[in-house]
Amino acid sequence: MKRVLLSATIALSLNVAGFAATPPAPEHSGGAQSLYIEDLTWPEVKAAIAAGKTTAIIYAGSTEQNGPHLALGKHNFIAHYAAGEIAKKLGNALVYPTMPFAPTGSRELRTDHMRFAGSVSIDSETFQAVMRQVAQSAVVAGFKNVFLMGDHGVGQEALRAAANDLENPDVFTKLDETAHVYYVPDLYYKEKEQMKAYLAEHGIPYDAHAATDDTSEIMFLDEKKWIRRDKLAPSTAKEEPTTGVKGDPTKATAELGKMFIGWKIDDAVNQIHELLAQRKK
Repeated sequence: MKRVLLSATIALSLNVAGFAATPPAPEHSGGAQSLYIEDLTWPEVKAAIAAGKTTAIIYAGSTEQNGPHLALGKHNFIAHYAAGEIAKKLGNALVYPTMPFAPTGSRELRTDHMRFAGSVSIDSETFQAVMRQVAQSAVVAGFKNVFLMGDHGVGQEALRAAANDLENPDVFTKLDETAHVYYVPDLYYKEKEQMKAYLAEHGIPYDAHAATDDTSEIMFLDEKKWIRRDKLAPSTAKEEPTTGVKGDPTKATAELGKMFIGWKIDDAVNQIHELLAQRKK
């Protein structure tokens, strides 16, 4: 009996390992033509850098509740798509895998998003350390300009600190003095101001979480996969503790989402150009 159980356990382990090792092909796969390094082999990454793709985009998302109508991976879906579009517009960039976790509340006290099943939270210090080490990895690979950005509000200061750490010789010794790490806040903060102004101008109430803004962006990316239309409903401050939604997602449209994500992309590209120009002065 023990031998049978042992054999079954080994077989199950092999099956799980095999499943983990052969995930579905990513949406943006395309061999050497892909801008996502997860799609490439190491010689392809090395060759791309040698050919002039010396910029690395490192975009953080988050795995968190977004109400009954919107999938937990919202930030990650946006980050993956937007990072690729930013790289296309820059013309000399490759994209690192999306960081899928961020600080979203207390795990011990179950605050903020951690009140809801499926949310993942890591400490700000852990988030900052991981982003810093990923950026260091990009420098080690040979990238000359590494840009950190994020789709989740709480991690913004940690991203800024990670970039500052790597540019501070008193904190870290650079392996390559010609390589630099930057933080790109406009992707998050400037787009938020643009979005708020547009909503106000068109008489649409501003939402704080998982309502018009967020829902529109995911409608643009893949409504059928990640939106539950039958669950769309306004949520007041009184209802938020049970829904997780702060606002009215019924006002969302794919057209708004395309515009909002477009602003993120353009804001990031413009600020990247500005940061590089300032470095040359």
